[in-house]
Amino acid sequence: MDGDEFCKVERDGPVVTITIDRPQVLNALHPPAHRALARAFDSYAADPELRVAILTGAGERAFCVGSDLKVRAESGRDDHPATGFAGICARFDLFKPVIAAVNGLALGGGFEIVLACDLVVAADHAQFGLPEPLVGLAALGGGGLHRLARQLPLKEAMGLAFTGKRIDAEEARRMGLVNRVVPAHELAGAARALAAELLACAPLSLQASKQMMLQGLAKPDLATAINATYPAAERMLASEDAREGQRAFVEKRKPQWKGR
Repeated sequence: MDGDEFCKVERDGPVVTITIDRPQVLNALHPPAHRALARAFDSYAADPELRVAILTGAGERAFCVGSDLKVRAESGRDDHPATGFAGICARFDLFKPVIAAVNGLALGGGFEIVLACDLVVAADHAQFGLPEPLVGLAALGGGGLHRLARQLPLKEAMGLAFTGKRIDAEEARRMGLVNRVVPAHELAGAARALAAELLACAPLSLQASKQMMLQGLAKPDLATAINATYPAAERMLASEDAREGQRAFVEKRKPQWKGR
């Protein structure tokens, strides 16, 4: 996997770290950066050896502050790839896990990226918010309003969406938007530690769980969700790993996952 000048990609065994690399503009995204991130996530999705992705931002000030408004004002456009803002916000067929390692400001589209990730580790100085209403806009491009309303009680979601206020990392954790908060110097290690926890699980089990949880939310009721067919779950049940997990349990040893 190769990055480019706007996106660094570092592979460490089955874990890939994707870094938004525009720190001079607080990692704001313009069309070339969107395309670079889309390519990185395309490669992650297609590579069977990669099991966990960590997404973070370069520098210490910002994870991502959304669109590069200067570029958008000059061009009059803010083109996104088919997979959405940052190449992830409309990537509805990616069932491998993505961890956001939030190293600072996550505002506007940057917060929408966080909401599109599966797990979130935040530095203790991180801040989150959707400030679009303060400049006459709304969080449309990355699905932030829809995800926020699904991930929070509605009044909490509306409180953030209607005021444009920022919340700190501890408040985001209290609300359930962040899994772990750590000192800034521990962020990378904490994200890798969380990735290691995921690697202890069978990869097809994680993919089945993600597909069932996300697609199940779209079903009209619980019974329909439970009785629906999920291809990732069918692959898991028919896999070598399903048999390996049971054998390892009986033999009192660690399973050797193959992802098939």
